[in-house]
Amino acid sequence: MKKTTYKGKSDKDLTKALYEQREVLHKFRFGTAGSRTRNVKEGRAAKKEIARIMTEINSAKSEK
Repeated sequence: MKKTTYKGKSDKDLTKALYEQREVLHKFRFGTAGSRTRNVKEGRAAKKEIARIMTEINSAKSEK
């Protein structure tokens, strides 16, 4: 996954990106239930993206 910057994005764009990343993580966790052929890096990358988005949302809240 490519690293994306979220600085300067609106709250609406951040919440949309957060929703999309949570969907990716959900599909990763439950989409291939029972299958052992998984790429663990996808799950880690999705978690890191969610953390980046949440950090930007919380920093925007603290500035207000």
